[in-house]
Amino acid sequence: NYRGSFLGRLRHFVDIIDPSTLFVSEKQLKDSIKLLDDYRHGTLPSGVSDHQLWEAQKIKQAIIHPDTGEKIFMPFRMSGYVPFGTPIVKSNIPFCHKLKNRFCQIKCYWCWLNQSHNACVNYANRNATKVGIFRSRTQLYCIFNRISVGLNVLIQKANKLSPATRMIIQRLVPFPAVASANICNVGLMRHNELSEGIDVLDNNGNVVGSSKVAARHAIMETAFTRVVLPMPIFVLPPIIMSYLERLRFLQSNRRLLLPIHSIVCLVTFGLSLPVAISLFPQMSQIEVSRLEPEIAMATDCKVVTYNKGL
Repeated sequence: NYRGSFLGRLRHFVDIIDPSTLFVSEKQLKDSIKLLDDYRHGTLPSGVSDHQLWEAQKIKQAIIHPDTGEKIFMPFRMSGYVPFGTPIVKSNIPFCHKLKNRFCQIKCYWCWLNQSHNACVNYANRNATKVGIFRSRTQLYCIFNRISVGLNVLIQKANKLSPATRMIIQRLVPFPAVASANICNVGLMRHNELSEGIDVLDNNGNVVGSSKVAARHAIMETAFTRVVLPMPIFVLPPIIMSYLERLRFLQSNRRLLLPIHSIVCLVTFGLSLPVAISLFPQMSQIEVSRLEPEIAMATDCKVVTYNKGL
């Protein structure tokens, strides 16, 4: 069971975020779903190998939402998070202290784009056992982005600060700012789960009830992964590039710095994503004694399961 250990979950999610699943055809997806259904009902054709079954499960889990059974839009799948998000993440890495102020103003746009992409990913991979109100999410998203962009403008226009203080802020603020924004992003895009609860399942996969306590745990765990995710992205590329920039080869070929920096960001993002989302199982478990009394009365199970989301 891949949920049993961090390493097991890591191996599982490395498969799930494999960008090659973005190129799976509609026919391949339908064949994979049918193969898994045949296996579940004991009607699997002869000659089907374990490798084919695992590959079918990988394709389905990478593309299909576990609650709705519908396809997740390609850029918002976890397998699309790195290839679609890396250009945005790279543009958010704080190198503004090396540029002129007018170029730093572009950061506001990239901040908005980054949080917009994150909001779509959070919504697409949420717990979808309850139907949310899209209009309220849209309104909260607009308010959140105004606040996020406003903070960036405020930092850029803090002319009264000394150059040394401004440089310290530009170097130190980005990570806590992005981490805080990510936490708010998860909370805002999934806030209805806190008021409506999410479905919890017994050992047989039957819905026992809707729990607000489980919803709170799901959102907190997901938000924590969004704090861990940007850590390596903001730390490793600057360290690696500070070393590479001193190499004689790159000093004489300055045009290679941008593509090399992009590759470093891509690799770092690709490594940090599976580590972050592997911290907690997607199908998490919680003791019934910690949930609402009505749920404890509705089942004899001591532990129930819920979809945390990704």
